[in-house]
Amino acid sequence: MNFDVNFAQYSGYVTVNEKYGRALFYWFVEAVEDPQSKPLLLWLNGGPGCSSIAYGMAEEIGPFHIKPDGKTLYLNPYSWNQVANVLFLDSPVGVGFSYSNTSSDLLDNGDRKTGHYVPQLSQAIVWYNRETKDEKINLRSYMVGNALTDDYHDHLGLFQFMWAAGLISDQTYKKLNLFCDFESFIHSSEACNKMEDIAAKELGNIDPYSIFTPSCSANVSQSNLLPKRKHVSPAL
Repeated sequence: MNFDVNFAQYSGYVTVNEKYGRALFYWFVEAVEDPQSKPLLLWLNGGPGCSSIAYGMAEEIGPFHIKPDGKTLYLNPYSWNQVANVLFLDSPVGVGFSYSNTSSDLLDNGDRKTGHYVPQLSQAIVWYNRETKDEKINLRSYMVGNALTDDYHDHLGLFQFMWAAGLISDQTYKKLNLFCDFESFIHSSEACNKMEDIAAKELGNIDPYSIFTPSCSANVSQSNLLPKRKHVSPAL
């Protein structure tokens, strides 16, 4: 890194359960200008196992991105801390730098929890403000992007999106709906897995997160057709 920054940043751990040794890692970056007047954005990536530091900070909305050499940083001119204070939090325990000293915690970090943290957190804040008449946390809004809701709607929406965008054939779309039966992504049947492999081949090197950008010219495997469960974030 051969540049200076004009904003403050802090990182560390927040102990969330002393008994079981649970601690969450955070990285907080202040807004570039007049941070006291700017809102606070809490950024949580999804999963399973997507680190808010590795993805949200280093690849998406953070001020520092990583060059192809995997060692050097460069400033992201579109960082969201241009307009807000941003708090990146690795959650749940076992994700990124967050940890637990209890092994059962780590075994419980499945796909099903993703997409529920922020709506539940926002609801808890609203209920707290309502019951206490104390709005120390002035929740303005929350947003959910590519989040897991339930298996039925996730399968239905994904297959409809790929088909409507012309990424898969009519025949593949019909068989996906026939064989997958909207079951769990992580416990799909053999027939469903085969159809997902066919859909992945038809998709090719198109980025499922940005289908209108140029396709990747590198020899990239598309074995993981299903997009990562990404960011769900409340603005505080």
